[in-house]
Amino acid sequence: MARRAVGGTDGVGGARVKSARRPEVRLPPLEPYGGGGLEPDGDYDGLEFVAADLAGQDGRGARFMDCALTGCALDETRLHHARVLDSVLTGIRGVGTDLAESTLRDVELVDARLGGTQMHGAVLERVLIRGGKIDYLNLRTARLKDVVFQGCVLVEPDFGGARLERVEFLDCELKGVDLNAATLKDVDLRGAASLEIARGVDRLAGAVISPTQLLDLAGVLAAELGIRVEG
Repeated sequence: MARRAVGGTDGVGGARVKSARRPEVRLPPLEPYGGGGLEPDGDYDGLEFVAADLAGQDGRGARFMDCALTGCALDETRLHHARVLDSVLTGIRGVGTDLAESTLRDVELVDARLGGTQMHGAVLERVLIRGGKIDYLNLRTARLKDVVFQGCVLVEPDFGGARLERVEFLDCELKGVDLNAATLKDVDLRGAASLEIARGVDRLAGAVISPTQLLDLAGVLAAELGIRVEG
């Protein structure tokens, strides 16, 4: 089971932002996954999945509790409405994984290699995403609370209409971020290694950025405000 870490506050230049609470997952002794394929509404409790090929399988509505998934393939795996709780996912890979409207709570996602992952309408609470690269992550209308992105690369992540509360980006590369219609509260972007916002720069209210990031975003902000900058 996960032990909840307690968040605090941080401030630079008078700006104060509440820190995200990180998951601290302590797994019990695990039983090896016996194979046989995922099942819709399946119940997977205390299992260890090692290099399992779950590509194309249907686990809609399944529950994963106190599980470890290591080096598993999730290409086109259907996990719509799944619940992943108190679990660690390491080195998973896949294109087109469907996690729409899923719930991730007290989860560590480490060194993932994912592309086109569908997580629209999902709920993420106390989640650490560390390392790896995720291309075209769809988090439209999702709810993120106490989520930390650390040392990862996010290419064109879509947060359109999402709600982000106590979310931190540390040593991340953020490329082509879409924040259209998103709501941000206590979102800390200061630690991002690079920050490129394609849409929704006007939604940065509720976020904290560094002075350097402000300069980098000056052109985008000027365009949003209709300001002409001429030499």
